[in-house]
Amino acid sequence: MNGASLAPSAPLRLRLPATSANLGSGFDAAAVALDLYLQIEAEPAGAFSIAASGRDSDRCSRLDDNLILELYQHILRQNGKPVVPLAIRMHNQIPLGMGCGSSAAGRLAALVLAVHFGALDWTHERILEEACALEGHPDNAAACWLGGFVATASHAGKPHVAQVTPPPEWRAIVVLPAEPLATSKARAVLPASYARADAVANIQSASLLGLAFAQARGDLLRIAMQDRIHQPYRAPFCPLIPLLVPLAGEHGILGAALSGAGPAVLVVTAAESCVQEASAVIRKALGGALQAELVVCRFVASGAKDQMQSPGL
Repeated sequence: MNGASLAPSAPLRLRLPATSANLGSGFDAAAVALDLYLQIEAEPAGAFSIAASGRDSDRCSRLDDNLILELYQHILRQNGKPVVPLAIRMHNQIPLGMGCGSSAAGRLAALVLAVHFGALDWTHERILEEACALEGHPDNAAACWLGGFVATASHAGKPHVAQVTPPPEWRAIVVLPAEPLATSKARAVLPASYARADAVANIQSASLLGLAFAQARGDLLRIAMQDRIHQPYRAPFCPLIPLLVPLAGEHGILGAALSGAGPAVLVVTAAESCVQEASAVIRKALGGALQAELVVCRFVASGAKDQMQSPGL
């Protein structure tokens, strides 16, 4: 993306996928893109407006306390550009505050809108770097921008990313509890240091995780998605963890882990044909004590970078 080649007055369409990060052992390092999308159409206008539909539409349509609008304006002012008011049409499928990458999608949307309507001369790499810096870690932003399964690391302030296409036959069931959880609260409960045995166990599992996705090794996921770094400490705020993680290895369920910082849980199944049985087992495990929504997803190979539409892009 090069600002010199854009027509800043042209409308812009964005399609940003949800993401599930950590995947158990890959804390702040691994993530995968899901086919739940934040879709945005924006064009210059006399004043800001948002017409939102889909999940959490009331919250998405706010003009105040809106992550996308506030960051969009901040980036333009920071780069000495005039703030161009936008008329935005938005359809959202990403659950907010559930650990499904809604903040990464929102920040990337704001960045791309600012680059386009502010005619900033930023590359795709620069956009991803800025998004990772805003997120504080590169996993969700990289998966949202690039798609697929990503393994990430930050070094000298820059994200380094390896990406593979997830096995097309695998499916994800995102189990959403009734109440969201602030990421800041989920991070606050983590300890400052860990026992060597816990660190080694996570290194072993995380080493299997990327290869399991790259080689379609579903038999490895039960171990690869086991975690001793963050999930045990977040369990008091995420009661789905102890109920659903033990289901891995049975009824077509390959693995299960907290989705991002939670409170949602990501359950990976071997195929579409396993979803019905896996869903029934999940509901049985939940019993009547916890109300939860089950959302069946596919893993997607492409991200927001490849799904922008505008003259000149």
